[in-house]
Amino acid sequence: MLERHVTLRTGEKVLIRPLEVADAALYPDFLSDVTPEDLRLRFFAAMREVSPELIDKLIHYDPAVAMAFIAIDEQTGKMLGVVRLHDDNSGENGEFAILTRTKLKGHGLGWLMMKHMIAYAKDKGLTTVRGQVLGENTTMLQMCAELGFHSTDDPDERGVKLVELPLSEVPAEAII
Repeated sequence: MLERHVTLRTGEKVLIRPLEVADAALYPDFLSDVTPEDLRLRFFAAMREVSPELIDKLIHYDPAVAMAFIAIDEQTGKMLGVVRLHDDNSGENGEFAILTRTKLKGHGLGWLMMKHMIAYAKDKGLTTVRGQVLGENTTMLQMCAELGFHSTDDPDERGVKLVELPLSEVPAEAII
């Protein structure tokens, strides 16, 4: 299940599919609709913009150990969000990261993208999906809790929460 058509709460039709190199052209418009605060929450550092070098790094990944899914508005063709999953060295666990257009927060897009990524991780045979979330990012922490992630304080980084979802705890019917 690499590709999926979904409908947001607002009725927008969205295609979730693997990120391709050609999608680099969609990033400038996408990032123009992401606030500096949301960039900080995603990248854990203050940034006004994402450099072309970072975009290049984000779109070139090895599908054997990483996957990125992009959400595209089916009517406009615009990029709405991206979720990534990188396997750890053991190949048993994956670390996720997600970013959506700021105006779409609360519309269900992040939730649908996370569920898509979780289904992919489970199909791939990973044991656990993990992430780091700034403690002040209450929206993300709430979504993770609703998806079944366990949250603990990161012992190595003050103000950061570790969220972890043992995929064995995710019932098959909860994935779609």
